[in-house]
Amino acid sequence: MTDPTYPPPDPTTPPPAPTPPPTAPGPPPELPVPGQPPVPGQPTPGPVTPDPAPGPAPLPQPPVAAKQPVLSIISMISGILGVLIGLVGWGFLFSVGGIVLGHLGQRREPAAKGFWLTGLITGYVGLLVNLVVIVLWIVFFVLLANSGDFNDYRDFYNYR
Repeated sequence: MTDPTYPPPDPTTPPPAPTPPPTAPGPPPELPVPGQPPVPGQPTPGPVTPDPAPGPAPLPQPPVAAKQPVLSIISMISGILGVLIGLVGWGFLFSVGGIVLGHLGQRREPAAKGFWLTGLITGYVGLLVNLVVIVLWIVFFVLLANSGDFNDYRDFYNYR
């Protein structure tokens, strides 16, 4: 029976060529000499990587905790303390600490912008408050020293 959908084979076309028999493995092809171009058809040598040794499967690692914004939080606390203690003139170091840690937090912890920005603002405000209060204390003591009858320490002991 012939299938009407397929045409009969054409007698003028030659039959397909027979496939060559498999060849026996011979010696490996010679590797190219360094400095000479590779011969076409030969594989180029690549780095030889050993198979990884079988071993136990690696243990699952615990999840890594999120990095805490320590510098930024300390900057904020230090800046606030600089403003509060600066009202009496002693918060200068806290303000400077808030400024320095705020700038460090700005570079190392950009995600904690609220903390380091608060530390920077309160640090600079605390520095300004400290300078104003120190100037006022100096003016106060200069006025106190120049007022009254106590111009010399000897006058204090002779005064009755």
